[in-house]
This record gives sequence, structure tokens and C-alpha cells, in this order.
Amino acid sequence: MTPRAAAIVLGALLLCPAAARAQEAAAIFLGGAASALGAHEAGHLLFGVAFDARPTLEAVDFAGIPFFAIAHRPDLSPRREFAVSAAGFWVQHATSELILSREPRLRDEHAPFRKGFLAFNILASVAYAGAAAAKAGPFERDTRAIGDALDIDERWVSLMVLAPAVLDAYRYFHPDARWAAWGSRGLKVGWVMVILK
Repeated sequence: MTPRAAAIVLGALLLCPAAARAQEAAAIFLGGAASALGAHEAGHLLFGVAFDARPTLEAVDFAGIPFFAIAHRPDLSPRREFAVSAAGFWVQHATSELILSREPRLRDEHAPFRKGFLAFNILASVAYAGAAAAKAGPFERDTRAIGDALDIDERWVSLMVLAPAVLDAYRYFHPDARWAAWGSRGLKVGWVMVILK
């Protein structure tokens, strides 16, 4: 074996474990994101059952992309409609807060599952906020139902969804920003307090 061939083989052997670890971390990250999606939908399901909303799984289409939604009966009171529709965001808020409070320096940790979970929570909120601002997407979207339940324009719901996500993203990159942590927590508690109005 020539020295060049030996160097190539040695390099490949050294890189393969690193590549395998990177692939494993990516898979765990995606598992965290998928778990966050499941938790969001479980929130809708839990509140749907609690409020006798008869939740069902329904196929929806967004820009040609097939998806699903947890649908419920249309005759709920505005308060129950708000709770069932907001439950996914409440779960996102609670889990993001748990992750960022327990591990404020998550960015510096090797924690692909928690990073994937948090990334989903933030990016899903950004996507929902964009759809709400444009009043786009399937009729079953949470932000439209929240706006209807609160009797406000869905674009205001866009801001309600976006603000905690932006603050949580800021917290991820700037863990010492106490104002961002408390601002995010205040907005999240405010979401729940709306039900008392």
C-alpha cells in the first residue's frame, strides 16, 4: 500500500465515526422535532376530550402538502373553542419553558433531542404566525379558530403566536438575557389568562 493510499484509508477510518455520530445526532434532533409535533397535537386532543369536543383526525392540505389536523365539533362555546385551539401552543410554551429554564445554556450542550424539540416549537410558531398574518392555509388552522373564538382579527393572533417564539429563540442564543426570559414567561401566562376573560 502506498503512503497516499494509507493516508486515505486512515482518514476515512477517522472520519467515519465522526460522520456516524453526526448522522446519529441529526436523527435524534429530528426525533425531538417529531416528538414536539406529537406533543402539540396531543394538547389539542387532551383539551378536545376534556371539553367533549369529539376530536377527530382529519386530512388537510396546505399548498399541496398533505397534512393532518385534530378537528372537533363546530358548536363549542367561544371559551372552549379558544382552549381547544390554543392547547397546542400551550403545550409548546410549557415544554419550551421547561427546556430553557432547566438548561438555559442549551446551545452549548450536546442535546440534539431537546434542541430538536425546541426548534420545532419555535419554527412551528413562526410558520403559524406567518399563515395567520397572511390569513392563509387550511380552514382548520389553529390561529383562525383562536381569532374567531376571541372575536379578533387573526393577524393579532399572529403576534400572540410569534412573540413568545421570538423571545425563546433570543433566549437560546443569549441565555443571560433575563428580560427575554421574563417577557416570554409573561406572554405565555397571558395566553392562558385570556380564557378567564
